[in-house]
Amino acid sequence: MKRNIVIATIAAAARVSGGTATAFALGGDDEPSAAGKSSVQVKDDDGRTFDDRDDAYDDDRDDQDDRNDAREDAREDAREARGDKAENAAEAKGAKVSAAESIAAALKATPGAAVSADLDDDNGGLVWDVDVVGKDGRTWHSVQIDPGTGKVLGSHVERDDDGDDTAEDARVAAAVKSASVSAGEAAKAAGGKGAVTSVDVDDDAARVGSWNVETTSADGTESHWNVDLNTGKVTVDRTDD
Repeated sequence: MKRNIVIATIAAAARVSGGTATAFALGGDDEPSAAGKSSVQVKDDDGRTFDDRDDAYDDDRDDQDDRNDAREDAREDAREARGDKAENAAEAKGAKVSAAESIAAALKATPGAAVSADLDDDNGGLVWDVDVVGKDGRTWHSVQIDPGTGKVLGSHVERDDDGDDTAEDARVAAAVKSASVSAGEAAKAAGGKGAVTSVDVDDDAARVGSWNVETTSADGTESHWNVDLNTGKVTVDRTDD
């Protein structure tokens, strides 16, 4: 679950010592974060980020559209798709700390109930961003975990200053608190389907009944699953078909 945030508190960044992080491919949008530098800094083999290559793809696409060359457009789309899959595979490979482990680390630092965990790009490095509802059931925390070491990089409190998300937040918090299957358990349940890169509450329906889990296979193919909040049953998420 993603919401607009205002940083209220920042935990001291944990510096990672020893060794040099292996470089893996990475893309995605950079977002401001309170996190310290991740030990997993990720680039492709020739030193360019996937964002740079995506920009080149976009330029090429513009030229091709100008020439109205449908076949070249199709080839470009296929090349982008291959690049996306390579990026996905590299991100999943770069995360030595699993989703379930990152959730456990976040909850150790910030007690409560985990609502989501996402493997994200943070200024050129991978981080697990774990949302936690505090024990009071009202305070939402974002905790950043290093996917290479499991260390807490930072955290902040999320605030809904305009009150737009208050009702939804309360509904989700209540559902997670009463669930028989936690976010960490949902990640483990779907772990046999591939490397888990995201766990989130399915709050699109009137009743919160499942976790949405995203997995990535070795070749970079992404799949989406529903894990029942009460039974832990894993089913294919057909809404992404």
